[in-house]
Amino acid sequence: MAVFLPLLDSNVEGPLIASLARISTLIVPALQSPSQVPDNAKRHILYDQESTFDLDQIIQVLDAGAEKVIVPIAWANDAIGIIPAARLILLLDVANASAVSDRIRSGVSGVLLKTPSLDVDFIGSVSRFFTGASIHVLPTVQELPSPATIQSLRRADAILVLPTSSLTLSESSASQLNIADIFVAPLVSDRPDGLFPTVVTEGGRSLGLVYSSVASIKESIISGKGVYQSRKHGLWRKGETSGAIQDVINIALDCDLDAVEFNVVQHGSGFCHLNRPSCFGEVNGLAALERTLQSRLSSAPEGSYTRRLFNDSNLLRAKIMEEADELCRAETKDEIAFEAADLIYFALTRCVAAGVSISDIERSLDKKAKKVTRRTGDAKPQWVKKDAQPAPQAAPAPSTASASPDAPIRMRSYNLSASSPAERATYLRRPVLNSGEMINKVKPIVDSVRTRGDEALLELTAKFDKAQMDSTVIFPPFSPESMKIDDSVRKAIDIAYSNVHKFHAAQDEKNTLIVETMPGVICSRFSRPIARVGLYVPGGTAILPSTALMLGAPAQVAGCKEIVIATPPRPDGSISPEVMYVAQLVGASAILKAGGAQAVAALAYGTKTVPKVDKIFGPGNQWVTAAKMLVQNDTDALVSIDMPAGPSEVLVIADSTCKPGFVAADLLSQAEHGVDSQVVLVTVNLSEEEISAIEKEVDTQARALPRVDIIRESISKSLIIKTSSAEEAIEFSNDYAPEHLILHLKDASAKVPLVQNAGSVFVGPYSPESCGDYASGTNHTLPTNGYARQFSGVNTQSFQKHITSQEVTADGLKSLGPVVATLADCEGLGAHANAVRIRLRDMA
Repeated sequence: MAVFLPLLDSNVEGPLIASLARISTLIVPALQSPSQVPDNAKRHILYDQESTFDLDQIIQVLDAGAEKVIVPIAWANDAIGIIPAARLILLLDVANASAVSDRIRSGVSGVLLKTPSLDVDFIGSVSRFFTGASIHVLPTVQELPSPATIQSLRRADAILVLPTSSLTLSESSASQLNIADIFVAPLVSDRPDGLFPTVVTEGGRSLGLVYSSVASIKESIISGKGVYQSRKHGLWRKGETSGAIQDVINIALDCDLDAVEFNVVQHGSGFCHLNRPSCFGEVNGLAALERTLQSRLSSAPEGSYTRRLFNDSNLLRAKIMEEADELCRAETKDEIAFEAADLIYFALTRCVAAGVSISDIERSLDKKAKKVTRRTGDAKPQWVKKDAQPAPQAAPAPSTASASPDAPIRMRSYNLSASSPAERATYLRRPVLNSGEMINKVKPIVDSVRTRGDEALLELTAKFDKAQMDSTVIFPPFSPESMKIDDSVRKAIDIAYSNVHKFHAAQDEKNTLIVETMPGVICSRFSRPIARVGLYVPGGTAILPSTALMLGAPAQVAGCKEIVIATPPRPDGSISPEVMYVAQLVGASAILKAGGAQAVAALAYGTKTVPKVDKIFGPGNQWVTAAKMLVQNDTDALVSIDMPAGPSEVLVIADSTCKPGFVAADLLSQAEHGVDSQVVLVTVNLSEEEISAIEKEVDTQARALPRVDIIRESISKSLIIKTSSAEEAIEFSNDYAPEHLILHLKDASAKVPLVQNAGSVFVGPYSPESCGDYASGTNHTLPTNGYARQFSGVNTQSFQKHITSQEVTADGLKSLGPVVATLADCEGLGAHANAVRIRLRDMA
């Protein structure tokens, strides 16, 4: 922790700024940008009431390397949650202390307290109120604090903030304090000679242990050179005679205020009087390699390999690429270590040749670590093998920052017009399951149920659903107790059932299609219900009676004789009463109390108690999907499935007529389904401010939702795609083929004819996806993972099969028969031709 923080309140001379940067973090007002502030100086950016709140600009400041930002209390609620707490300090006037909510208190890591008093007891009470936060104290009076006050504040873990107009490199006076005097004020030595043990480091490596005095520390702060106190000879200006001088980067005090650390850049032969880099022996590892390469850069003989590397940039580039490739191919721990060492050697050679040190690399790493926003992390197209089979995942990598509760809940933005075809293709990918791998995982489960029946089903239900039961099937009539639900929920389900039943009843093909293709040749087609259907109703992270409704109502309309609903039981072995009520409404013939692959297997093969079905419907996790795909390809099961299913997804297209709150709500309604939910926002000519308004709504609304942790992860993998026209946006949507497509567009209904691929379309600002999920009448069981290119959502025809028939009269056969016989002869199928000719001869 620093002794004090300087606040730049006026034009400051360069030497003072340089000295301050060695011992403290600078507070720089956002409205100022002093050019004399060193690039490597740590800085806090202060926003006061005169500043204009701009969240994106604040994030840019943090991305550019600022340690923290200091914001007024009026901004706090908007900044908290977007800016990580570790990077946020609250600007607080004493008079406003009572206005601080618990959310603000827990959302910042420090407080800059403006106070007319430097009363240590009062400041201590503020510190206790902001438990765990650092307290920075900015006096609003002109009187300068005494060394005793500075010492008391520092020992109370409070950091004094002083305007630079009150600081000087000269001797302290009534109007200005010498910065070295302030820095050493809290120091206390436990040695008889009053000296302070001092650890000297370079790049995190210890060079030696020396001693400092108040005088030596002051001179180091002002000169920027390593100056220490010799116990025999007085002030020791390192390198004064040997030339092995030190540039001081930073001077810090330890937690007990009785020892000092100097972080330096060592020049010359080294720190030790034995001409070694360190008093603790020779350096090794990367530090040793760096010193060797630096030496070789100036002294390697012509013709040597190292000299060739320094002189031949093409050779060095080729070696770096070669070693990177070998590292990627290495498999064992020893091989990886060996190849990594080779790569580091050549990479560091490249750095030394360009004058880049390990310290420079470390500073760059530190700066990258301060970024609030993150790059996607994708490989450039030229480094992606064309013949490789990439894992089916969304190429833009999620930001790890989103895992923190303090990090902003934000999507990742891409400009479609600025994207290459390869980049555009990555936007269309979903992190879908590896079908072959998942099928291998579920096969033992499916086989166990197929061979051991109810016994295996009970065991697996106990293992995966944590429910100990004697039986897994419930048959009607269902007990009133099992369907006991709140009246408001019952009424909502009844209305939803009526709408879904009405819409699906309108789809029922009651009439036979009859066509006379030629005189005497009558062709017809008629529908028949699939006799036995299994409806899978998930019960993992959410209870979904709506899915039972969406699958049960069309099955009922189609006339299926047996409707078996499978859903995971609760730990006590019961089923959600809402699902039970829907089961009674749709006329379910049985309820299977099981989930996962084991439920799919029981439906596909049947057991002593579970009826076998002919077709399985319903969404589920990757285990359920893999099991459905497995059983539909097993001729022993003789079962089909509705469609390949995957994580829920929505694509929203929005132009300037959209309401940001509506758009955000639509995105979140799918994001809450699961961490693998897919959410895409396609903007049409929206400005950065308009997009930011939607992002802000996403973050604000998400934090108020009960499933915020799920949303945080799914949103971090979600995309914002920027387009310049509605046509370009819908073209991208057609390529993506979303499960749900929502149009927040001017004259949205006129754009519907452009839609070619989508599971279900929601037109206009007052058509939230939630309506289709529950009660508008359309079905919510829809194709995902891009399968909307080939599949329809579940409908009444999904529960029916179509049978064709033909009736040919004698006159009709006279006309059609020769055509059929000719084609049969062409294919060499004489029996086919004979079946026609024998009839024609009979009529002759």
